[in-house]
Amino acid sequence: MLPLLTTIVFLPLIGAVVTAFLPRERTDLPRLVALVVSLLDLALVAWLVLRFDVAGGVQFIERANWIPEAGIQYFLGVDGISLPLLFLSALLLPISVLASWKVTDRPRFYFTMILLLAVGMNGVFVALDFVLFYLFWELVLVPMYFLIAVWGGPRREYAAIKFFLYTLFGSVFMLVGILALYLHPAGGTFDMMLLAGAGLPASFQWWVFAAFFLGFAVKVPVFPFHTWLPDAHVEAPTAGSVLLAGILLKMGTYGFVRVSLPMLPDASASWAWFVALLGVVSIVYGAAVAFAQTDLKKLVAYSSVSHMGFVMLGIASGTSEGINGAVAIMFAHGVITGMLFLLVGMVYERTHTRTIAEVSGLSKQAPVAAGMLAFASFASLGLPGLAGFVGEFLSLVGAWRSELVAPGYVVAAAVGGLLAAAYMLWMVQRVVLGTPSGTVKNITDLNRLEIGILVPLVVITVVMGVYWSSILRYVDPAVDALLASIGAV
Repeated sequence: MLPLLTTIVFLPLIGAVVTAFLPRERTDLPRLVALVVSLLDLALVAWLVLRFDVAGGVQFIERANWIPEAGIQYFLGVDGISLPLLFLSALLLPISVLASWKVTDRPRFYFTMILLLAVGMNGVFVALDFVLFYLFWELVLVPMYFLIAVWGGPRREYAAIKFFLYTLFGSVFMLVGILALYLHPAGGTFDMMLLAGAGLPASFQWWVFAAFFLGFAVKVPVFPFHTWLPDAHVEAPTAGSVLLAGILLKMGTYGFVRVSLPMLPDASASWAWFVALLGVVSIVYGAAVAFAQTDLKKLVAYSSVSHMGFVMLGIASGTSEGINGAVAIMFAHGVITGMLFLLVGMVYERTHTRTIAEVSGLSKQAPVAAGMLAFASFASLGLPGLAGFVGEFLSLVGAWRSELVAPGYVVAAAVGGLLAAAYMLWMVQRVVLGTPSGTVKNITDLNRLEIGILVPLVVITVVMGVYWSSILRYVDPAVDALLASIGAV
């Protein structure tokens, strides 16, 4: 029988090796190999989704002794929480390859890094052994560093080093937490499923939660650990921004749901007020700073800080609605913000500027691009009927019903949601509407390839926004099982 998860994780690695050794003079081959591999990977994940039993818990388990002397296993599995994120990772990979179709500077190296990044992204969402989880977690740093440092903007070296150092700093604390769990008499294993029911002492949980919090919070990132994100987004190439916003940020919030809640439930409850507070600060701060941006890409970057605050609020609530909402936001944010970064990249390719005042009047010269940008903006601000509304609504409901989160936090988060609507609508007014600026007057509209890249994201945004069960039917049983395991329901 085909080891499905292993194939999904390591197929991009095979593609990366093949791409790295292609003839240098055949500059067209790396993108073709990357596209074929990414589409095969997406097809395998789609097959997995079709075969997934929504009531079956952790499925498609693959387990083998890896380093038995240290109790380290090769242990993979997927449940209703990790499945949407694995699908999102597989979906954004071919989209990122197509968005990079015109890359001519060292294409072998570029597409090798894209495929290597996919190995780490996929692996994080299916690893159930802590050592394996940590290896995949760290793996994503290297290709993303090179994507920013080699193919980024004018300040690419600074942004790449800052990204690497910040996330490595957080990872060190996460490693301390992993070792603490392994060395504690009640732990003694790297098996994440066994640790979820270990019943660790509350005082011990508190300190371990702090270590994991630093590791995950930097990755999310929440205020005040967010300062690497705008620089990385602005300097990264378009595909790098799509994968950074779509997947890498979700690794942090996924860590809270996969590790902190089930393994450290007492500490999660004790820290809930603080996690919720930082989430609310991120919501309001990210929205307020987005207002001040004149760079379109930086505005979208700060909007990510704000939206990820809603994820943290939902996780802190400890309620079924809140955690369902958090996972729904993770998925929707990856789709919507990926669409926004793609559109910003497409506009920049034509105008060679991201300054909002210099790309005004887009609708008169490029109506398809303007319409797509307006659609993505409405989805981002949480318009009912589109994907962005689902998770934010549920996270607010869950936080309001929670005994761990003060009602004032929910009110402040709702105000942050209003600010998001305001800055996105203001951006649409300035960019989509008005008189075309000098840089916009002679540009062409989106071509068929660019429209084809965006259409799947548009369809998912509408389907998820109208048919909530398209994602919640997978997530809700897994969340209920999680809460039941820690005695929260």
